[in-house]
Amino acid sequence: MRTGEPLPALGDVLAALGTGVWHWDTASGLVAVDAVAARLLGLPSEEATLTEAQVRARLHPVDWNEITGIVQLAVAEGTLAEVRIRIMDDQNQVVRVVRSRSKPSFDTERKSYVLTGTLQEVTEPAPGTSAARSAVTGDWRRSREAFLLDAGRALAEARSTQEVLRVAANLSMPGFTPDGLAVFGVEGDRLTIIGHHGHEPGADSPFYMPLDTDYPAAEVVRTGRAVYLSSPEQYRSRYPLTWPLAQRFGRQSWAFLPLTASGRTMGAWLAAFTYPVAFTPDERSVLTTVARMLAQALSRAGTAESEKALTEGLQRSMMPKLGPGIPGMDVTARYVPTGGGLQVGGDWYDVIPLPGGASRTTSGGGRFALVIGDVQGHDVRAAGLMGQLRIALRAYASEGHRPDAVLARASRFLHGIGEDPTEMRFATCLYAEVDPGAGVLEVARAGHPDPVIRMADATVLTRPTAGGLPLGIDPDADYPTTRLVLEPGETLLICTDGLIETGGHDLDTGWQRLREILEQHRGTQEELADALVQAVHGPSSHHTTGPLADRREDDIALLLLTRQGDACGCGADETVPPPVRRTVLTVAQAEPERVGIARQQLRELLHDWPSDDQVDSAVLLLSEMLTNVLVHTDADALLLAEITDGGDGRRIRVEVTDTADDLPHPRRPGELASSGRGLLLIELLAHSWGVAPRGRGKSIWFELYERKDADGSG
Repeated sequence: MRTGEPLPALGDVLAALGTGVWHWDTASGLVAVDAVAARLLGLPSEEATLTEAQVRARLHPVDWNEITGIVQLAVAEGTLAEVRIRIMDDQNQVVRVVRSRSKPSFDTERKSYVLTGTLQEVTEPAPGTSAARSAVTGDWRRSREAFLLDAGRALAEARSTQEVLRVAANLSMPGFTPDGLAVFGVEGDRLTIIGHHGHEPGADSPFYMPLDTDYPAAEVVRTGRAVYLSSPEQYRSRYPLTWPLAQRFGRQSWAFLPLTASGRTMGAWLAAFTYPVAFTPDERSVLTTVARMLAQALSRAGTAESEKALTEGLQRSMMPKLGPGIPGMDVTARYVPTGGGLQVGGDWYDVIPLPGGASRTTSGGGRFALVIGDVQGHDVRAAGLMGQLRIALRAYASEGHRPDAVLARASRFLHGIGEDPTEMRFATCLYAEVDPGAGVLEVARAGHPDPVIRMADATVLTRPTAGGLPLGIDPDADYPTTRLVLEPGETLLICTDGLIETGGHDLDTGWQRLREILEQHRGTQEELADALVQAVHGPSSHHTTGPLADRREDDIALLLLTRQGDACGCGADETVPPPVRRTVLTVAQAEPERVGIARQQLRELLHDWPSDDQVDSAVLLLSEMLTNVLVHTDADALLLAEITDGGDGRRIRVEVTDTADDLPHPRRPGELASSGRGLLLIELLAHSWGVAPRGRGKSIWFELYERKDADGSG
């Protein structure tokens, strides 16, 4: 064609290329074809309008059924529909194979497809062959696609190198399944074998060789190109030096393919066959696709294993060892990372020996501190801040500071290390100084969940403690302390919010889930720690989801501290209930809201009391006693409630002590009087009561005896 001459007509170009044009409207059921398309369909070479039945009679029935699915997929994806079709004669023989390409569209009003496309003959299979399955038939293509889909899904779900190798060993390729597989890797300038299948034990030892060796896998790694060997003669002539390595296995064909991920050849994959394989383009396409998926799966597995090794290393370096046993105390800890991409976050715990050796209150063993906390976030930065904060807390504690001073200094430290104000992190923390001889705990809390006490008879009480803001928010924040007493046989639980709120729970429902575990458990302390974690993170946790829609997981850290005693409740065979159940609480003049906490504590203490009326009476009398102290004195009130078992039934004794000298006296208040009925209520509802001077101050007490039946007649 000379420059400036007009282009030939499109129909003439297509006819010169042996390409026919057709148009199909499924609403009318008619197919229009030009002369070339008619000839390719085995009809006279002239333009024609055919019915769907006439066209269908010229096509293999398998291919006709396949066209519908391909058209629907092309419409859904907005792509071209391409399919190979076998043209049949009257004797059910394949006369030619054509490739059809079309751009389908869907008419929503007529609910029909409209297609305009081309037909072009391809060279395989040869005319006159049987219509049975061949490399281009629809059933083989569908088998290949189904195999690749299943293989891709299985490899995508593999989480470790060994899982990837197991999936690769079980691949069953359509029509040409290898019976021997090997995956090669690279270490420096040497070729190694990662795993193999179908070889005798020890077969991997010869494959450890330099990359410049005249070996197919080494060549594949060097060049990044696949090597196909269809016969032993071809293998022997191409790689004479390393042929003896393959000869002893008795294989007939080999395919060595590169494992390439992110543009880098990371190894090679060997597929060996006991029968000759021609490695047609279709077969090479399947092998190449599997090799790509295998490389991606190995890359993901390697990254996951590296992250796991990094996580375990961080955990080992950041989580402390509990060290030797503490006289009179048992300590158990757990840490479960669940919330971050690297499976490492900001939760931590620590057990810190304190200076001074002897107890402040007794001459027993040395004091120590329990620390548990949670830095905001689930990333490497949170883990780094956690490590710095843990070291700072250890330093402040080792200097001998009180719990409130330790948290105040830690808050100032965390606030000061924030480089960017927009990326400042805070941390919740609970710090408890423990006197093992007396069982006394001085607790300071910074935005952290309250501790929980499991009594020797498995009664569970939440111990409200004074607290301040999370660390790092206000450098001048105060952290008041609360004194708790751990009786022999009682267990203290402190934990991060991941143990409480994971699974869509809030603080109330989360504690209720843990309370059931604490109350029902009768095993060792180690088993109790495992049971608490499994209740939140194990299979049973899927049946105990909370009311919240948010089901995000969080890291879990917990510490259990048990004061040893005759009825500790921590032995596997311990079933005898303890003789005493006790709670102690201080209500200050400036904290009248703690009266409500005291009422709740008493109800929890009486959780298994048979008479609801007696529980209500005890709570009412306690409220009267505490209110009288706050209203009529300038002193703080100290509550002591005990349940004892004298053999003839249990009794509850509630005693409120203050430092005021005036003793209460029964009065007869008038009808309109607003006070003066407290002692009358005690005398009416209690089985026994009394007022006793206590040196400086006084105490008032009452007792209720357990009634076995609900109506009070027993």
